[in-house]
Amino acid sequence: MADVKNTAKTFKLNTGDVIPGVGLGTWQSAPGEVGKAVKAALATGYRHIDTAFAYGNEKEVGEGIKASGVPREDIWLTTKLDNPWHKRVAEAIDRSLENLGTSYVDLYLMHWPCSSDPDDMSRVFDDWDYVDTWREMQKLVGTGKVKNIGVSNFGIKHLERLLNDPSCKIVPAVNQIELHPSNPSPKLVAYNASKGIHSSAYSPLGSSNSPFYTNDTILSIAKAKDRTPQQVLLVWGLQKGWSVLPKSVTESRIEANWNLDGWSLTEEEVAKIDAIPDRFKVCGDDWIPIKVFFGDDE
Repeated sequence: MADVKNTAKTFKLNTGDVIPGVGLGTWQSAPGEVGKAVKAALATGYRHIDTAFAYGNEKEVGEGIKASGVPREDIWLTTKLDNPWHKRVAEAIDRSLENLGTSYVDLYLMHWPCSSDPDDMSRVFDDWDYVDTWREMQKLVGTGKVKNIGVSNFGIKHLERLLNDPSCKIVPAVNQIELHPSNPSPKLVAYNASKGIHSSAYSPLGSSNSPFYTNDTILSIAKAKDRTPQQVLLVWGLQKGWSVLPKSVTESRIEANWNLDGWSLTEEEVAKIDAIPDRFKVCGDDWIPIKVFFGDDE
C-alpha cells in the first residue's frame, strides 16, 4: 500500500497528451487570494491548475505560476471560453493568454453549451450555438495557442448533437462536469468514456460547507483510514477514473488535499460511497438563459 502514488496518477487523453489526476480548482477564489493559492499548490507538488475567463482571476493565476518558479512546461494549465465570447473565439483565447502571461494553454474548454448575447445576457444568439462555437475552437488546434480542446457542463444530448454534426472533426478531449457522490452522473461518465472523452470533476468535495463533511459513510471511512473526508472524496474520484479539481485558497487545506499517497480505498469502501443516496448540485443553470441540465445523467 505504501507504494500507492495517487498524486502521480495521470490520464491519457484521446490526443495522446497526459493530464495530471489532481489539479487546483480556482472557481470562487477571490482576487488577492488565488495567486498565493496557485503558488502554494505548485510548491506542494500540484502540476495542474484550472481557471476560466469567467472566474475573473486568470491574471492572478498567471502571476502565481510565475512566482512559483516552476517551469511553465511542467504545469498543465486549463482555462475556458466564456459564454458571451462564443462568436469571438480567436479573440477570447488571445485575451486569456494575455491575462495568464503565457503563450499557450494545455486545455481550452467551452465553459457552457450556451452562446449568450453579450449585448443582452438574458438571451442567446438566434443564429449561433455551441456547434458553431466548436467549429471555431477547432481552428485553434495547430496554432500553438492550445494543446487540447474540450467542453464543460455538456450533457449527453449536447455531446450527441455535437459529435453527429458534420462540422465536428475533433472529439473533445475532456468534458469537465460536477462530479461527487451526490452528483455521480454514471450515464454521462459512461457516455464520455464510450466516446474517448475524459471526465474531469469540478466541485469534487461538494460545496464549501459540504454535507459530505458530516456524512456518516464518508466520516466512518475517513476515521478508519485516519484521513480527512476531503482526502477520501478525492481518492474516490481518482479511483472512479476521473481527474479531480479541489478548490482551496488555504495553504494547509491545499497541502492536505495533496496528501493522498500511500493508501487507497477498497472496492467495498468505494461501493459504500457509491451508495450514498442524497442528491445535490453545487452549480445549477438558473443563471444562464437556457436550460443545460436535464437530470438524465444518472
